[in-house]
Amino acid sequence: MTGAKDKGGLSQYIARDDDGIRLDRWFKRHKPGIPHALLARWLRTGLVRLDGARAAADTRIAKGQSLSFPADIDAAADARPRRAPRPLSAEETALAEAMVIHSDEHAIILNKMPGLATQGGSGTTAHVDRLLDAFFDEQKGRPKLVHRLDKDTSGVLLVARSPGAAAKFSRSFSGRTARKIYWAIVIGVPDIDEGEIDLPLSKQPGSGGEKMHVDAENGQSARTRYRVIERAGNSAAFVELMPLTGRTHQLRVHMAAIGHPIVGDGKYGGKAAFLTGSISRKLHLHARRLRIDHVEGGKLDATAPLPQHFAESIASLGFDTALADAPRAEPVAAPPGTKARAHAKAVRKARRGERTRRGGDAPPPKGRPTKSRDKSASKLGSKPARGPSPKGRGR
Repeated sequence: MTGAKDKGGLSQYIARDDDGIRLDRWFKRHKPGIPHALLARWLRTGLVRLDGARAAADTRIAKGQSLSFPADIDAAADARPRRAPRPLSAEETALAEAMVIHSDEHAIILNKMPGLATQGGSGTTAHVDRLLDAFFDEQKGRPKLVHRLDKDTSGVLLVARSPGAAAKFSRSFSGRTARKIYWAIVIGVPDIDEGEIDLPLSKQPGSGGEKMHVDAENGQSARTRYRVIERAGNSAAFVELMPLTGRTHQLRVHMAAIGHPIVGDGKYGGKAAFLTGSISRKLHLHARRLRIDHVEGGKLDATAPLPQHFAESIASLGFDTALADAPRAEPVAAPPGTKARAHAKAVRKARRGERTRRGGDAPPPKGRPTKSRDKSASKLGSKPARGPSPKGRGR
């Protein structure tokens, strides 16, 4: 996505990852400091235009379209009326402060605990967004979430001190300059030690939007880079995950799709997502590190320690976290290898067999890869040039 000044203010081209979403959703994703009422006024008066024409909030945008809007968007964000902070209990204030791992004039970085939702919803009253009133500032107002983590995912969560800072941090996420590193323990060991999963995702029909699935026909682009750090025989692997796009549940769906669900992820891995013995049944997915452009220049680089259940599983399985934190060169993309394509095909074939056993001879659900699309839908893992494979145990 690129931006430039024009007569109407700023002009940006719609990126591939935003293809098909609503116009108001684009503003919520990329310009979170703009209040809904202000956006509605801009749309009503024609200050927001799509390819030079007026547009409505529910207009579906497409890759390559030009979107223009007022140039003083950051000033408008900072001018948003500030509400008074909500009262928090002593326990809530203590919890909010205990999660802080970095704080400066523009940003607060939290180590979100597993089981705590990022935002509220139906029946959800305990969440990070509520706790942000603990950091209310008379000059800057209430801090604002810049991105989100699943309820059961722990780790680095960036919060901006002001709407203007939130808008600037959001540009790093939308421009793909922010680097997010996750740690996970997965069932089994991927055949390819290092590569990229490229499987489009969409909301699974009938789930009320609460679950995602691979949708080769209508899904939005979703790409995840992964690396096997260590393995515990053939039963489990300690992996590093780097999302190159930001789809809902992306890492969880992608790992389950290649036959290696994240330990504790019953939602996408079913009963097969749990290990026996002393290994916790909680989700083993942790946002380990975030590196992002700082508002004042330079980089903001934060690392979050593991939650107790994850650290205990690491110790129980004999994994060494120092291997994951060791400096390494950025992986170089390469065309998908024959081994990766074969693995992707085998996983999909097995899943088609499971559906047949459950539902007779019914065809696979719409959007699922079929035999005729094996070649195009199997961009699963590319194997970049690398050093020796991680050490193996139990082999």
